[in-house]
Amino acid sequence: MPVADYSTYCRMLDRARENHFAYPAINVSSLTTANAVLKGLAESRSDGIIQVSTGGASFASGLSVKDMVLGAISIAEHVHRVAERYDIYVALHTDHCQAQLPDKFLVPLIEETERRRKAGRTNLFNSHMFDGSALPLKENLDIAVPLLERCQRNELILEVEAGVVGGEEDGIRAQGATAQKLYSTPEDMLEVVARLGAVGGARFLLAATFGNVHGVYKPGHVKLKPSILKDGQDAVEKKYGKAAKLDLVFHGGSGSLLEEIGEAVDYGVVKMNIDTDAQYAFTRAVADHIFKNYDGVLKVDGEMGNKKAYDPRSYLSAAEAAMAERVKAAVTALRGTGTTLGDENRTGPVRSGH
Repeated sequence: MPVADYSTYCRMLDRARENHFAYPAINVSSLTTANAVLKGLAESRSDGIIQVSTGGASFASGLSVKDMVLGAISIAEHVHRVAERYDIYVALHTDHCQAQLPDKFLVPLIEETERRRKAGRTNLFNSHMFDGSALPLKENLDIAVPLLERCQRNELILEVEAGVVGGEEDGIRAQGATAQKLYSTPEDMLEVVARLGAVGGARFLLAATFGNVHGVYKPGHVKLKPSILKDGQDAVEKKYGKAAKLDLVFHGGSGSLLEEIGEAVDYGVVKMNIDTDAQYAFTRAVADHIFKNYDGVLKVDGEMGNKKAYDPRSYLSAAEAAMAERVKAAVTALRGTGTTLGDENRTGPVRSGH
């Protein structure tokens, strides 16, 4: 199916919240990793989200170019073409555009979508993330509001973050990740609704923090408090009504327990970012191939090696398959197996994942 349009993407998010499941949002940095996500989603009969960070986009443009806008466009255009061969929907998203980068990354990509729309073409991306979490909340939202207004004019969804996700992702370590800022407050969430909810007709996502930490940790090491999400949602509903409750995003999910993931989904998480675990699954398959085919990959002791072993397609195919399996595991953890909107269009309402 084609990449989801705006109305389809909104419907995906609505269905996820109503039926207590969430979409995996997998970071990619190449055609192979993007293909892995599509494969894993399709085999799970789940829709999902492919996302590109500034670092991943820069890598995708090539080591000699390192143009994050070009790399993001290249991956997105590939996904638009290839997604049509699959029978699930996928949305395209950009991840973690820090406060100093909108004019270098997010705005040029919105401009690219504006050019496409003027030419009668579909949007390039479906949503973008502005990460102003290192700023005081007022400054964060002062930047986010005009970005949301521009997104609204172009049928784009904006994701923002209130609070700081600790650890390191994409080579960037969280700044100001004090114990206090690792947990969003009900007041933070109310302020987000007050400011962003005032942009008429706009749709946004909130990455609220509840102890999340980017990186690799053993299960149980990261101390999450999903109840923080419930407290914030309850405060929003009390002040603004049930319709104002937030569509939440779960960052830094590596090492989370299944019950913590489920609880977060119950409190309104509709999107969970996955990067570290997908990277590991991909690279582990490459390492397995090399260890098992050492004398074929290398020209050991003057021998010629084995072209079938060192052909990049051999180990990248294994890596794509392994990453696809990790995507399938994420879908299962998020209760999304068999929930694709495509199946609903053919067979009736989605089953509840709760």
